Amino acid sequence: MPSIFTRIIDGELPARFVWRDDTSVAFLPLELLNRGHVLVVPRLEVDHWIDLPPDVVAHLATVSQTIGRAQQQAFSPVRIGMLIVGFDVPHVHLHVVPVDNLSHFDFHAADRHPDPDDLDRTAETLRATLRTLGHSAHVPD
Repeated sequence: MPSIFTRIIDGELPARFVWRDDTSVAFLPLELLNRGHVLVVPRLEVDHWIDLPPDVVAHLATVSQTIGRAQQQAFSPVRIGMLIVGFDVPHVHLHVVPVDNLSHFDFHAADRHPDPDDLDRTAETLRATLRTLGHSAHVPD
């Protein structure tokens, strides 16, 4: 049975995408650690990141870094954090999060009901920033 992320990648479930390429996608999660939080997900459905081919791990890191630069420019946080946790969905995903303090890494404090309009604005801000940074080929409309 496909993971929820595979269903999102395949277009069966909606998401606010900010990045698409042949190896990965990135979209806003429905539960936010902080404004601008993005998940970077390989198209390849693998449960544990240590089981990914090394070139896919490298690609995910590069995409995460690119998105992190856009988050930094768009939201001006103190840091951009990245987490690989993997307990909630059995499909590798990297959390790339603008953070101002350690509390922004607390999954128990995540916003479980973010404003859909704010999610739309955040996604568009990230897409526009990624385009400005020269990544238009991978930014969906």
